[in-house]
Amino acid sequence: MLTTEDFDYDLPEELIAQTPIAKRDESRLLVLDHRTGEMQDQHFYQIIDQLNPGDAVVMNDSKVMPARLYGIKPETGGHEEVLLLRNTEGDDWETLMKPARRAPIGTKVVFGDGELTATVTGELEHGGRMIHFDYDGIFLEILEKLGETPLPPYIKEKLDDPDRYQTVYAKALGSAAAPTAGLHWTKELLQKVQDKGVKLVYLTLHVGLGTFRPVSEDNIEDHQMHSEFYQFSPEAAATLNEVKANGGRIIATGTTSIRTLETVATKFDGQLKADSGWTDIFIKPGYQWKAVDAFITNFHLPKSTLVMLVASFTGRETILNAYQHAINERYRFFSFGDAMFIK
Repeated sequence: MLTTEDFDYDLPEELIAQTPIAKRDESRLLVLDHRTGEMQDQHFYQIIDQLNPGDAVVMNDSKVMPARLYGIKPETGGHEEVLLLRNTEGDDWETLMKPARRAPIGTKVVFGDGELTATVTGELEHGGRMIHFDYDGIFLEILEKLGETPLPPYIKEKLDDPDRYQTVYAKALGSAAAPTAGLHWTKELLQKVQDKGVKLVYLTLHVGLGTFRPVSEDNIEDHQMHSEFYQFSPEAAATLNEVKANGGRIIATGTTSIRTLETVATKFDGQLKADSGWTDIFIKPGYQWKAVDAFITNFHLPKSTLVMLVASFTGRETILNAYQHAINERYRFFSFGDAMFIK
């Protein structure tokens, strides 16, 4: 039995990247051969040397919403912070509220000059609240005006340019957190990859804040995964099936792309077909990979489901050895940190 402690490692706090580096593709890249454990220290712009004509690079085009709102309760004048997690139906949202204990069912919160109001309709775990919004106009336009882009809890610095917490290909608004492995790509580098004969394929998975939630159970089998919404188009499926048929590799950018591809392949007995829906797939050691041949990923939090996902591909000892190498070499960790290419 694998326990949560089996995926722990000691990370010096100063290695948690607080700001993005000046140029996206100049972040460092640790290339790991998962079969041999061999490692190479490179920079992300050298990723092109790892790709072959006929391969496909898959990216998640989800865009981070300005999902943090600050409002006032008209009855008391008290302040409330609301973090949008996911749209459940119509104008109903699953959220996190602070302070949640002062927001029982029936609480009203007003944002801006009153153009957006919310009513708490249900209580969830961990400070979660179901809320219903009332407004005139287009919700996403109001959100763009009133909301802030939420950063992960381990980032204490204010971000000067909010676009640095978006990928250069972000398009489909809906994430509460960025698919951060994609932050290293530049438009110029993607063009070079395409010029080399590598296919660029996009899918959508809206990232929830559950991605940062630590595993609290000792036995990882007892952990309940969060759900995230994905969309996988007929064009993406056709391109990737053609790549596979011609002997090319499917190379995922980030764990969100992996979750989508492996969800679809699991659903359709190893085949990739157009699909959309909610996934709560938990990829952990023992999982049989069905679609992805190699992937780009950042360095993840200790004891997280993302470390477990990567370990299911590489083996637990191999990935923990690579993480220790990265610590020794002073790589930068987490959302604004450096990357790995695992093949």
